[in-house]
Amino acid sequence: MKTFFFYDLETSGLNARQDRIMQFAGQRTDMNLQPIGEPVNELVALNDDTIPSPDASLVTGITPQQTLENGWTEAEFARKLVEEWFTPDTIIVGFNSVRFDDEFIRHLLWRTFHDPYEWSWKEGRSRWDLLDVVRMTRALRPKGIEWPVDDKGEPTNRLELITKANGIAHANAHDALSDVEALIDVTRLIKKAQPQLFDYLLRLRDKKEIQKLVNLDDKRPFVYTSGRYDKQFAKTTVAFPLTSAPYGNVLAYDLRHDPAPFVELSQKQMAEKLFAPWEERQAENFVPLPVKQLQYNRCPAVAPMGVLAQENGWDSIGLDEAIVQKHLQTLLAHPEFAENIRTVFESKPAYPPSLDPEAQLYDGFVSDRDKIRIEAVRNTTERQLADFRPEFSDERLPELLVHYKARNYPKTLSEDEMASWEAWRIKRLTEELPSFQNRLVALSKTADESQQFILQELQLWVESILPID
Repeated sequence: MKTFFFYDLETSGLNARQDRIMQFAGQRTDMNLQPIGEPVNELVALNDDTIPSPDASLVTGITPQQTLENGWTEAEFARKLVEEWFTPDTIIVGFNSVRFDDEFIRHLLWRTFHDPYEWSWKEGRSRWDLLDVVRMTRALRPKGIEWPVDDKGEPTNRLELITKANGIAHANAHDALSDVEALIDVTRLIKKAQPQLFDYLLRLRDKKEIQKLVNLDDKRPFVYTSGRYDKQFAKTTVAFPLTSAPYGNVLAYDLRHDPAPFVELSQKQMAEKLFAPWEERQAENFVPLPVKQLQYNRCPAVAPMGVLAQENGWDSIGLDEAIVQKHLQTLLAHPEFAENIRTVFESKPAYPPSLDPEAQLYDGFVSDRDKIRIEAVRNTTERQLADFRPEFSDERLPELLVHYKARNYPKTLSEDEMASWEAWRIKRLTEELPSFQNRLVALSKTADESQQFILQELQLWVESILPID
């Protein structure tokens, strides 16, 4: 029997490669969203190689000292994650989880010698992200739900404001368990108010369902809701599958925008627009190229054009059919545009390679031979681990093993391994320290009494983990 497992994380910062999970909460429900069993609420012990972001700590209220006192080691937590919570036939659900929480889960499993991908697809498992479900519901089928605005009067889909607008208890926003309980209530709200849309979007967690609507063999415009689109149009537009994207995905053109200014651009000019740094994008005269990658395995919220014919769908997203058709005809009249875009994406500058094996998760897949040795690592007892020397063929894994031992079983380290770990740890702390200190000072100037306590705890933490000299 399939079940949902709703989950949320609180972390030491925003970067899944660098930062760490500090709190995990979850609740299993049946397919009617009725709870099964007790909720899960666990801390994960922060290791002495990580300095939390002061901003993140003020949001969550969690200090490193709390995690040490009451938290699992990363190895213990990862084992519970895959054996007790992310079990077969589970639909793993979060809010902005595909782009945030799931990335932290993958990197955690990579560091602890588990497969970083199987938890989300193997043995009937799947994942689903409610953020784009909320966005599309607001854009296309808003009836039955009160939709909040922020302090500026602009529409917002922040979870704590949706719950407040609809009379749902959510006393401790940014506490993982409180957020999970609120998310389940919001999910019930959408399922009750718009059951057909809810069931339809639930099916889209399967990328084969998405490919029935969005594919290059039968190119058709489709409705697309994404955080990349404008807030004033409910984050929703009509897009067109333009050409292939890396890793078997699709590049989609936003038909809200006239293609005429873009079709004559050179590949160099296209690249300058597509890959412009954040600072350039903020310039008043910057005109972005309205093409984005649709990734089939990220639960995108897409729908057939027919949904716009109901409930003032066209008006709700600020478009009309005539404009869409006009822009589409311009696009089809310039097939070279799609080819140029594809070439530009294929030649996209690579991120600078990291020398840190913990940040090299996406540098390549592990071979079947190494998978056997990875499983052996996590099944080796602490007593055996000290003398365990697996012959990995993947050059990332030997150093990763040293880090795994140092964090979870430090007594198993040899003298050489301890020296290697300490050198890596000190380098990492030294790089993080200046920005931490600057931010700590800035926040201390306006912090209230409870915030000052958290900032002082962070200062004590850093003093305790830095080398004496």
